[in-house]
Amino acid sequence: MCGIVGAVAQRNVVPILIEGLKRLEYRGYDSAGLAVIEDNTLYRKRALGKVKGLEAMIAEDAIQGFIGIAHTRWATHGKPSTANAHPHICREKVAVVHNGIIENHEQLRSQQKSDGYEFTSETDTEVIVNEIYSQMETTPDLLDAVKATIKKLEGAYALGVISYTQPNKLIVCRKGSPLVIGIGIGEHFIASDVAALLPVTQRFIFLEDGDIAELTIDSVVIFDKDGNRVERPVKESQLKADAVEKGTYRHYMLKEIYDQPWAISETLEGRFIDNRLQDNAFGHNAPEIFNQVKAIQILACGTSYHAGLVAKYWFEKLARVPCNIEVASEFRYRKPVIAPDTLVVTISQSGETADTLAALQEAKKLGAKYSLAICNVPESSLIRESDLVMMTRAGPEIGVASTKAFTTQLVTLMLLVIAIGRRFSLSEVLENKIASQLFSLPGKIEEVLKLDDVINVLAEQFAEKQHALFLGRGTHYPIAMEGALKLKEISYIHAEAYPAGELKHGPLALIDAEMPVITVAPNNSLLDKLKSNIQEVSARGGQLIVFMDESLVTQPDANVQIVKIPSVDNEISPIIYTIPLQLLSYHVAVLKGTDVDQPRNLAKSVTVE
Repeated sequence: MCGIVGAVAQRNVVPILIEGLKRLEYRGYDSAGLAVIEDNTLYRKRALGKVKGLEAMIAEDAIQGFIGIAHTRWATHGKPSTANAHPHICREKVAVVHNGIIENHEQLRSQQKSDGYEFTSETDTEVIVNEIYSQMETTPDLLDAVKATIKKLEGAYALGVISYTQPNKLIVCRKGSPLVIGIGIGEHFIASDVAALLPVTQRFIFLEDGDIAELTIDSVVIFDKDGNRVERPVKESQLKADAVEKGTYRHYMLKEIYDQPWAISETLEGRFIDNRLQDNAFGHNAPEIFNQVKAIQILACGTSYHAGLVAKYWFEKLARVPCNIEVASEFRYRKPVIAPDTLVVTISQSGETADTLAALQEAKKLGAKYSLAICNVPESSLIRESDLVMMTRAGPEIGVASTKAFTTQLVTLMLLVIAIGRRFSLSEVLENKIASQLFSLPGKIEEVLKLDDVINVLAEQFAEKQHALFLGRGTHYPIAMEGALKLKEISYIHAEAYPAGELKHGPLALIDAEMPVITVAPNNSLLDKLKSNIQEVSARGGQLIVFMDESLVTQPDANVQIVKIPSVDNEISPIIYTIPLQLLSYHVAVLKGTDVDQPRNLAKSVTVE
């Protein structure tokens, strides 16, 4: 995933492009670059590494222009390098920024080489700019040249294109990768994410798949995938420019951990009347669809997949609804079977996760009649592809390691369990109990956050560690998986998670004094079995950190450190026990000196396969 920003205005756009790149840096930080047109000349600056390197370069050798495009890169084709950084230029005439993957780039490259084009990078993007240049040899109009070019491209792309031959036009298009247009007064903008443009506008057009548009200072003309001129609605964003600021926090991740009480309150807001969940919170036709549902199929990736794993337990235990879950990237390739009257539930923070989108499309081809998207980004592709939608309302999440997006997904999934479950075996008494528990969550999380200093001290034990093991049972096994993922993502410590009952089936061989074992131990029906697993580890010299319900009494053990967690009801305990694991991974990463918000090799949303 990469980040795109562009602008055409009656003022110097370079500061706008730089600020936009900073706000999109969570999407890619291998390199950054921009291109502007001034006095019918195309100027380009590129720098390896983060946006601050590009900003410093421009401070030393200033360029300016009234039209420009910019890009922050997460490497897919070609290693991180200045040569591979965007924008790419052909013969000083055309410049392109690109997010996505061109699958037929090798064929195009071979043809272009035989036509005399020289390549200066290892990227697939260079074939795009060369093709546009080639089309302009016979089709001088930039819009027409881009239209002709995209007909030859196979794969996913969001493009921003400028040329000094038409210095007042910015051409943009999208297929499989997100792109929005920002509406100003006497100026227009483009970006991969509205967050990039909040300092200059709050009015946006969300391009649909296959759209291509021509922007000037006073007009936006859009054509759909069939070449028909169309009007797309202008939406007013409710986000403010400071919504993506760190404030007084050292890192975005820490801010987003502490945002969770507020975020969960937002998730619940307006979805209950007299403490009863409203079905139409999922869409105006949700009651009719829910009445037909006989089973659930969840599709998701990464952290969202872990949320879905918890939901599988909930659906089957609380509501007695059959529920399957699969990693989206595997689903579409294995000839799956979708049972009649199955609700396909997709989960994605961004709504642009390529594998999840493709899995949903595959499910529809296989006959899935109903789909529901759980997402944090309005107007995203996943939302437009789905029959029903439940927004998590977590607000912008900048840190690559998901925190508030995960817990709001869990809350949203529990709402879905209620809505579907009341049509199966979920009693009104249990439904009311769960609703009450959900309303208590913000306060409960505030209590857990008070353990921050305690967990910070615990993190010191990981300073020299290279491996860690996470254990959980039942709904807390996916929470252990999420804890392991967080630790490996941002501290680069190898971490694995296992159901505690699987210890004797292999992982026990790894136990020694050098590998910490982190265990989540709520007060539930599996507690006694979990205590037995803890003793197995301790007896073999393993060093345990146990996050345990404060009501439990334990015998002293030199190998076991207990962190008491405020008592919480079993139904919502997975959400609560996520918080200390987030704090632990954060403090370990800070101790290790890693880049917490932008860990190496990772991007916030994977919009390419």
